[in-house]
Amino acid sequence: MLRRSPSGRSRRDFIRLSATATAAGLVLPLAPGELLADPYRPRLHRSLLGKPIQVRGRVTSMGKGIPGVIVSDGLDVTRTSSDGRYTLDTTDRQRFVFMSTPSGYEIPRRDTGVASFFKPIADSGRGRMSADFALEPIEGGDDRHAFLALGDTQTQTPFEMGRLHDESVPDMIETLTTLGDQPVFGLACGDIMFDDLSLYPEYERAVRRLNLPFFQVVGNHDLNFDAGADPDSVRTFERHFGPSYYSFNRGEIHYVVLDDVLWHAAGYIGHISADQLAWLANDLAQIDPGSTVIVFQHIPSLSTNFRRSGESRPSDSVSVTNREHVYRLLEPFEAHIISGHTHENEHVFEGGTHEHVLGTTCGAWWADVICHDGTPNGYAVYEASGSSFTWRYKGTGLAASEQIRVYKRGADPAAPGEIVANVWDWDPAWQVVWHEGSDRRGEMARRVGRDPLAVARFDGSDKPAHRPWVQPVPVNHLFYAPVSDAADNVIVEATDRFGRVYTKRL
Repeated sequence: MLRRSPSGRSRRDFIRLSATATAAGLVLPLAPGELLADPYRPRLHRSLLGKPIQVRGRVTSMGKGIPGVIVSDGLDVTRTSSDGRYTLDTTDRQRFVFMSTPSGYEIPRRDTGVASFFKPIADSGRGRMSADFALEPIEGGDDRHAFLALGDTQTQTPFEMGRLHDESVPDMIETLTTLGDQPVFGLACGDIMFDDLSLYPEYERAVRRLNLPFFQVVGNHDLNFDAGADPDSVRTFERHFGPSYYSFNRGEIHYVVLDDVLWHAAGYIGHISADQLAWLANDLAQIDPGSTVIVFQHIPSLSTNFRRSGESRPSDSVSVTNREHVYRLLEPFEAHIISGHTHENEHVFEGGTHEHVLGTTCGAWWADVICHDGTPNGYAVYEASGSSFTWRYKGTGLAASEQIRVYKRGADPAAPGEIVANVWDWDPAWQVVWHEGSDRRGEMARRVGRDPLAVARFDGSDKPAHRPWVQPVPVNHLFYAPVSDAADNVIVEATDRFGRVYTKRL
């Protein structure tokens, strides 16, 4: 999977353009106001130069150097030599030096349970510092591995934190028992908190209970809102979890974490900074074309909510304004993006990528046990073998086989003669049919609508009591079928892209 030199015209052109822009002096940081005036205009810049620092170190396992490990400062990347040593020239404007944890080795952890793959950059004297990393091999390797992906835990109060500890964590512990002895990691896909960052230690307590190495994505509710602008808004996040963007490897899969929340003092938009794009180009230049690459970020590259709501373009706060740059960099790979933020479940196919927008662990901001699209609150479970992987959304408190909710005839007032099925993890490779007794009656019709349970629990200014501003949203994973009053023993059957069959009786 790792390779030594970039290939593919799009990547070469991106790196060449970056270098040209730097040499030409087109390097000044962009004012937030200018970016907000036209967030879709392509642009490049580099960081202002700081005090030079040379980082030297070694990556080892059992006293021996590990060759070929990617090490970065968030802009440039280098790889360890045959004896595991590396040298990286950086500046004090970069905050961390981090390794892209190689396949076949355990993910180091802090005492809090979160992944530890980084060292703060600090001049130890004469413009130098050392940063060594020691790794333990995984017995049996990690070609087969799994991970739990949590969308928006987003706790704000003791009540909500109690639900995370009392409902979500035990459910995840139970899920881990079904995954056998394969290596497993966890990842929180942003909005770990709901603005109150003093609760981070309670999240870390949940991580310790799961006994997994956990990675974190920064979300728009994980920021220091009193910061003037990025990158200072992630200071508290960095103190607990390290860099806000980085990469790592498990088996044959390369994983990337991006920070796509741009804080501009008066709010935020979905945007990938120029520094990140330059780093991402350098990072992916080390990966063989055709490899599987999975990118984690908080804000979806593209949420289709705007289409379902009849709007002409996505909001700058629920989609990434410069997503085309990332799409181009991912072109040579089998690329998936996993995101959260919208509190609904959907699969989006854009720019050559398959994006998994996760339903959330908190559901509709802990207002109920469902998201505002009717998806149960929960998390996603991914299992990888070689370069391929499978997935399934797991509702908290529900069996893994619970993937459908069926409503009686007329539950949707817009379809009085039809039953409705919410198949929340649907994508175009699924098939959804209905039966009456032993008779297969045919495929159900997919239409945009609002989940009847979400309407019953959230529609109106006075409910839900915990978060009265929550409202049901139009979704694209509802299925309809005309059923007579006399119909008996009606069953909905959904077959996912992996051939797994789920049934639900009306």
